[in-house]
Amino acid sequence: MRKILSADLYFSRKLLNGRLNSTCTLSIGIMVIILISCNQKKREFKVQDFGAIGDSLFVNTESIQRAIDECSATGGGEVVISDGIYVSGTVILKDNVTLRVDKGAKLVGSSNPGDYKSIDSFIDATGQTRGNCLIGAKKAKHIAIKGDGVIDGNGEAFLVKNLLLKMEELGIPLSKRKGFGANRPFLLRFVESSDITLQNINIRQAAAWACHFYQSHDIHVEGISIYNHANKNNDGIDLDSSHDISLKNCNINTEDDAICIKSTSALPTYGVTVKNCKLKSDWGAIKFGTESMGDFYNIKISNCSIYNTRGGGIKLLSVDGANMHDVSISNITMDNVDMPIFIRLGERLRTYRNAERQTVGSIHNVSIKNVTATTRDLKNSRVSPPSGIFITGTPNHKIGSIKLSDIAVTLPGGYNSLARIEVEEQETAYPEFSFFGALPAYGLYGRHIENLELHDVKFNVLSKDSREDIVLNDVDKSNL
Repeated sequence: MRKILSADLYFSRKLLNGRLNSTCTLSIGIMVIILISCNQKKREFKVQDFGAIGDSLFVNTESIQRAIDECSATGGGEVVISDGIYVSGTVILKDNVTLRVDKGAKLVGSSNPGDYKSIDSFIDATGQTRGNCLIGAKKAKHIAIKGDGVIDGNGEAFLVKNLLLKMEELGIPLSKRKGFGANRPFLLRFVESSDITLQNINIRQAAAWACHFYQSHDIHVEGISIYNHANKNNDGIDLDSSHDISLKNCNINTEDDAICIKSTSALPTYGVTVKNCKLKSDWGAIKFGTESMGDFYNIKISNCSIYNTRGGGIKLLSVDGANMHDVSISNITMDNVDMPIFIRLGERLRTYRNAERQTVGSIHNVSIKNVTATTRDLKNSRVSPPSGIFITGTPNHKIGSIKLSDIAVTLPGGYNSLARIEVEEQETAYPEFSFFGALPAYGLYGRHIENLELHDVKFNVLSKDSREDIVLNDVDKSNL
């Protein structure tokens, strides 16, 4: 390396003296830069060198944080976790740091709530205080989490029964136990950060959401695996008031929403591309909302498969003021799901983070095409008998333009009554299709829509169903 640098200095002096022609000097300079780049190796900071012990018992928060701080302070590189099971509380990523968890290594969240801290507290749509996390970043740039290892949130430790045992173990008196562990930690949180990469990592069992991006941008997520069923509200990836996002080739299996596009502030979520993902959820596979103060636009989702989902396949919800537009969803397969498509414009108007209340939002220019779906059977459906598609605005706020094309849904059928089904408006309620009960149509029920286009939309029932295939109320039918 020193010889290369010396040669570069030598030729630079020759240039100043006018002894080498410019063409020769330029060629040699380029060669020197290439040789230097080829000989550079990304610097590694092994957590063991900072005192970390991978015995599944020792709490390594301070050691891992020292490695991160040193890495960032000296120009960046990779903080490496390898060969063991490392327990930790909250660690904060800094500029230019890649956290690498190697194959065979595991980073596990501490079972003690006191080992966690919040980088940005807020109250979510369920009224719970959020903000704690295992790995966080705030106002950081050029950061990454990579590797073939595992990050496990140890979410079961935050179940009530296990928190009670932990309080006994720690000797916490009864008078001080209220609220212990209530702020269940997310696994990964990125707040007001940029140039973020998640690649190949295996994310497991958070106490709440697995991965939350808030007011961040230039986000690249590829090839990661998420399994999140340890506790309640176990989302997969939440894209919250963030933009310029690429999410592809991921495998996500969650208790709550798998991929959730939301806005817990008035700032929008936009410029999102999702493709080639495999999704399973007990609540919603692809979901917009429910937290929906900021707008959603320029979002493309394609080539995804959804399976064994006890909730909606595609759920587009604007209930807190979001204007949703320029959304394209295509080439989606669904097998054994509850309602395949649910679109809701509502008037809940909940606020977050002390923001001002919004006016009712809008939904328009949404295209969903090339969807093949099979719903769950009568015994296992949340609403029995199920329906394929439900689109509803409110009497005072209609949905704008929706285009559905090349959609085929197979359903069990099974409604054998001539009784007319009435569907409540529920303008201000939590927007969930199952709360409306059975619908008047087994295929598509739509109401309060300004412009609905249907092209090659088909429904097949496996047994007799006395309902119609399509029922529309307060809908412009000129494009049907």
